[in-house]
Amino acid sequence: MDSFDYIVVGGGTAGAILAARLSEDPRRTVLLLEAGGTDRGFWVPIPAGFSKLLAGSAFNWRFQTEPEEATYHRPIVVPRGKGLGGSTLINGMIFVRGQRQDYDGWAQLGATGWGWDDVLPYFKKFETFEASDCDTEVRGTDGPINIVRVGERPVLSEAFIDAAEQAGFPRNPDYNGKDQDGFGYYQVNQKNGRRWTVVDGYLRPALS
Repeated sequence: MDSFDYIVVGGGTAGAILAARLSEDPRRTVLLLEAGGTDRGFWVPIPAGFSKLLAGSAFNWRFQTEPEEATYHRPIVVPRGKGLGGSTLINGMIFVRGQRQDYDGWAQLGATGWGWDDVLPYFKKFETFEASDCDTEVRGTDGPINIVRVGERPVLSEAFIDAAEQAGFPRNPDYNGKDQDGFGYYQVNQKNGRRWTVVDGYLRPALS
């Protein structure tokens, strides 16, 4: 093909989602351009592999800031994903979407359409939160991005959370729910113990 209805430049998180959404109209053709190549790599699907990916250059543009006085003339490393999926290929997979006050504050400052009630439907549409106690009023259960609580429960972690409770803080099973206060386990972008990227959730199902 030498012509397309849409051309999306950059196959990172936003580009992959945009291309997939545009392709939902079967009458339209979409070209997605990505300079970094595919998302295929040994360490990409392995959650513990993110440390390797952050240190390497295969999936990381390895950007860094210019030295400046405020950083004691040091360059600061700024990892950014290189390849289809962007930084969802190399990040720590931790999912935190913010709390109501963050978004309502933006709306009060003039960012119309960015209040909590405005963005919540998109958060829900975006995710599948795998949890038996999922509060469907604020969490999604049939979206393309899979979210789970980390599976490991080390003795030391349990002792830390118990200590927080003894100090008067609540145990919070879902900090992405109605209340972000408290202590609990991270939620991560994973499925069946493997990294789950925007390519897995959005792009690969749309390739046809």
